[in-house]
Amino acid sequence: MLEPFDIDSWTGPFAPETRARAQAALESGAVLFFPRMPFRLGNSETEFLDARLTDGKAKNISLDWSRGKLQGTSASGEKAERLAAMIERFGAGATRFVTDLLPNYSGVERARTSYRPVEVEGRAYSRIKDDRLLHVDAFPSRPMGDGKRILRFFANVAPPKAKGGGARRWHVGEPFENFAQKFTPRVRPHFPGQSWLFGKLGVTHGQRSAYDEMMLSLHDAAKRDAEYQKHAPHSAVEFPPGSCWLVYTDMVLHAALAGEFALEQTFHFDVAKMGEPDKAPIKVLERLTGKTLA
Repeated sequence: MLEPFDIDSWTGPFAPETRARAQAALESGAVLFFPRMPFRLGNSETEFLDARLTDGKAKNISLDWSRGKLQGTSASGEKAERLAAMIERFGAGATRFVTDLLPNYSGVERARTSYRPVEVEGRAYSRIKDDRLLHVDAFPSRPMGDGKRILRFFANVAPPKAKGGGARRWHVGEPFENFAQKFTPRVRPHFPGQSWLFGKLGVTHGQRSAYDEMMLSLHDAAKRDAEYQKHAPHSAVEFPPGSCWLVYTDMVLHAALAGEFALEQTFHFDVAKMGEPDKAPIKVLERLTGKTLA
């Protein structure tokens, strides 16, 4: 499930065979791993290696780059401006890297950028919000509509002296289709008109499709199933300080078990522009259900 790349540059050009291998591995459900591509903090940015930067309400600090809006932080004034600049520097660099590595993915849409300074291990969350449990990503308030993909790029900026040597520890689960075969029969339809009502009330940014509703149900069902979480096939992986990784989190079952000080950039991408669209979650679910979901 982990596909390593010996890349040490955040910009291309990259060899055609490297680009082809990256795209094929991603679309097959692998996690692309870049052990030699650190995101380096400037001397003035090391002060941001501090969990107290969060506001205590949100688990992550997020930047809406299109509006320059920073949320979830206790920082203010000049310090908040510098924190936003660091997060934006990462987000812009991640965008350049992904477009250089995957040139066939024209039109990839950059979404929010986040900074995750708080240690994952030891936090208390409700079961549905506990990302230490195996799950696929589905956004309750941000529908993917026609099945757009959720592609995420991460960088571990923890110092080696951090807890556990600074590694970010994940579990990566079974192939999406195997998971969907188990859980799709359990999915119950949402009450008629729910998606329309949520859209009209502004609960969601746009109306959820049947695909969105199914992905949310699969996300919740997996987390609620204690037996599945205990016995599901999975592999343990570690991302050390100075490494990066790229993964379709709507397809790859994953659980973040431990780690602090990670940066993350989310991208959205049209299924039709994939090399192998039939591997997208919406196509898998449509095959399994015999229904059109968007």
